[in-house]
Amino acid sequence: MPVKVEELLVENARLRAEAQELQSQYPQAREKIDRLLAMNEGLLAQLQETLLEVAELKRQLFGSKADTLDAQEEALLAEVQGDLEEQAQRDPPLGRDLLEEEEKPDSQPKCRRRHPMPDHLERQTVVLEPEPLEPCVGCGQMPEPIGKEVTEELEFVPAKLVVRQLVRPKYACRCGQGGVHIAPLPPRLVPQSKLGLALAVHLLLGRFDDHVSYYTMERVFRERHGVVIPRQQMVQWVAQVAALLQPLWLLLFEEIKLGGYLQVDETPVKVLDPEVKGKAATGYLWFYAVPGGDVWLDFQDTRGKKAPHAKLLDFVGTIQTDAYEVYESLKKNIPSLRRIGCAAHARRRFYKAAREGDREAIWFIGQFRLLYRIEREAREHSPPERHRMRQEQAPAIWQGMKERALALQAKTLPQSTLGKALSYFLNEYDALIGYLENGLFEIDNNLVENLTQSFGLRFLSQDANKAEKPPRTGRAPKLCLWSERASLGITAASALGGSRPAERRGPRARKRCPSDIGLRRTKELWVGSGLA
Repeated sequence: MPVKVEELLVENARLRAEAQELQSQYPQAREKIDRLLAMNEGLLAQLQETLLEVAELKRQLFGSKADTLDAQEEALLAEVQGDLEEQAQRDPPLGRDLLEEEEKPDSQPKCRRRHPMPDHLERQTVVLEPEPLEPCVGCGQMPEPIGKEVTEELEFVPAKLVVRQLVRPKYACRCGQGGVHIAPLPPRLVPQSKLGLALAVHLLLGRFDDHVSYYTMERVFRERHGVVIPRQQMVQWVAQVAALLQPLWLLLFEEIKLGGYLQVDETPVKVLDPEVKGKAATGYLWFYAVPGGDVWLDFQDTRGKKAPHAKLLDFVGTIQTDAYEVYESLKKNIPSLRRIGCAAHARRRFYKAAREGDREAIWFIGQFRLLYRIEREAREHSPPERHRMRQEQAPAIWQGMKERALALQAKTLPQSTLGKALSYFLNEYDALIGYLENGLFEIDNNLVENLTQSFGLRFLSQDANKAEKPPRTGRAPKLCLWSERASLGITAASALGGSRPAERRGPRARKRCPSDIGLRRTKELWVGSGLA
């Protein structure tokens, strides 16, 4: 019996302690419950507002007062629907093919054409004579050649590493009084290193033009050539070559600014920064491009105004960009700079509204189709003729779009998809029609935007002396060097490889100049800089 009393007393004490603990937690729990109830009320109010907006949109679209589509709107709706379905099935377009309307496929399938062997390739001729000729059984004379059959096949000559020895004989008189005569050592790319010029070009093209990682190049050198070149050594070599190329990199930007017209865009990239532990930092590659000409890259750790402001401070001319507020703010600090907009960005928002079933967006898309049809027709003409054709047809289309947008904005919900498209269009209207002033200007900046979207680099290393690590699984990460060294390395690789973006003449077409054109281009810049 005493034992049971003691157990009850212990249990009573434990229950009292739990009760006190629960009483101490009650205010906090009550506060949390009140906060959740208030949040729930807010969400319910937001949901109710959204339901009302949806109901209003349904009434406008499908209610009894809604107008029926006429024949022209039905035809335009069918074209837009076809565009939307086609865009959903294909990859993003690559630039000027946006100006071209999709042609109907031919009823008959196209036959595959056999491409002839390029004329600039070296020919290695192997003559195959028949078995030892015997006299003719009819007349007894020896057969004479009457023609030949030529069969061509492509062969590949594997690259190889060679050791280039610079032998400098020494000369001296036996009397010992004339001194020693030896030829001076010619200038070397990287003094006191084993790096030759051709190997340096190969590293630059492989890394920045073909996007081959240093880890892969190290393996190729070791397995196929029997030479060990550590990737740490390659990183240091490229860093030193990048420093030598920096004057050309800067000179190239000064040259493209002289044209007075640049398309500008930026894209985020992951950066391996030793100061950021446990994760990859975010950097930004800024693209400055001349349509059909050179492209200049600049790596920055910010997307703010200071990045383009420092590069365009002395620029006199026009930049074409999207509506990112940084570009608009540049005009306030750089009086000599003017900005024009991108019609593709405005059109994209109306396409989004059309996907949600808004019939008003269909009309705007139809007007954009007319504008791009003008661009397609004027593309092959000279800039003055292109300007004349635009002035004859495009201003009336733009003015009609503006008037209709102003009328719709007053009765459209600002936060709806169509409302946002109208706001973007009206806010950017003056910039959007800026391309009409000059036949050299483009209607959009898709060329430079597609460069940012298809850019092959994934990671950038901010430590020039730190080699990239081999991939653990999956696809190898693509890395390059830090800051300006990466930018000028990519730009130099484009010049050496001749991969300057060229004007596209058809869907997905890309023109690549031969390597000798890129080398000649580099030589011109070098001689023009006065550093040669």
